[in-house]
Amino acid sequence: MGRNLQRGDRLRPIDLARGHGLSTQAVRNYEEAGVLPAADRTPHGYRTYTALHARALGTFLALVPGHGHRTATSIMRAVNLGAVDEAFHLIDESHAQLLDDRRTLRAVEGALRDLAPVAAAGPDAALSGPGGTFIGPLAGNLGIRPATLRKWERAGLVRPQRDPRTGYRVYDEADVRDARLAHQLRRGGYLLEQIAPLIAQVRAAGGLEPLEAALCDWHGRLSARGRAMLAGAAELEAYLRERG
Repeated sequence: MGRNLQRGDRLRPIDLARGHGLSTQAVRNYEEAGVLPAADRTPHGYRTYTALHARALGTFLALVPGHGHRTATSIMRAVNLGAVDEAFHLIDESHAQLLDDRRTLRAVEGALRDLAPVAAAGPDAALSGPGGTFIGPLAGNLGIRPATLRKWERAGLVRPQRDPRTGYRVYDEADVRDARLAHQLRRGGYLLEQIAPLIAQVRAAGGLEPLEAALCDWHGRLSARGRAMLAGAAELEAYLRERG
């Protein structure tokens, strides 16, 4: 904040706000949400903050990149209420989610490695006959509901043809590939609107290469979250020491 604060220093909301490029209303909102301890008041009713509040605000902002705004708020609220074990539980949940995301990424990479020789070899022998496969067998193979495949079709992720006699959906080799890719990417946390351009690129390129950039980006985001969690933990430890 431009100078070393001492424990007894008194700060106005604008002093806290300026140090982090925030508005004074944001500082008041954070106090009301429990991110900051309750402020003292002057005889005229104005809020006054201390170095402890400045540390709390810095800790919260350091927690956000790794844990997200909602969880960071819950962590700080728990700490300020004296429920430190609850704060640790929330942190553990975030780390468990990060580990699960890493496992999912490895599963996606494994699935793509498995799909690559299938795509190179031609039709999927397990699913695609001369006329393709129907929605039930494909959904069963993927472990999803037929309704999910219909939703993906509306989002443009798969484009099955219709049997001219029955009107049933028929999924050819490319549809099976796209459905499998969509399934793995959904497990990785990608939204349908994020998957659709990737599938379109795979179709246009005739292969899986465009997904390499997405996987590199995914790796980068997970690594950034991990480092942010470490930085947030250091700030939280300092805040806990200052609280006593």
